[in-house]
Amino acid sequence: MTDWVAILREQTTIGDQMGREVPQTLANPDISEAQVKTLFSALEKQAEFVEKLRMALEKFGHDFSIIKAAERLEERYADLAAAVAEKLKAMRK
Repeated sequence: MTDWVAILREQTTIGDQMGREVPQTLANPDISEAQVKTLFSALEKQAEFVEKLRMALEKFGHDFSIIKAAERLEERYADLAAAVAEKLKAMRK
C-alpha cells in the first residue's frame, strides 16, 4: 500500500528546499532565459504532482490537517512558479 503521508512529507521537504533555492537562483544576474524556462517547467510539473497527491489524500480519506498541508504545498509551488514567470517576463522586456 502506498504511504501517501510519507510522500507528502518528502515533497514538503523538497518544497522547503525549493522555497529557499528558487529566489537565490532568480537573483543570479547570470541566469539565462533558457534556465528560467527550465525552472518554470520543473515547478509546473512539481505543482501538478502535488495536486495529484492532494487528490489521492482526499480520495483515501486522510485527515483535514494532512489535506491542508498538501494544499499549502500546492500554493507554495504556484507562488514559486509565479515568481519565475515574473522573472521570465522581465527578461523579455
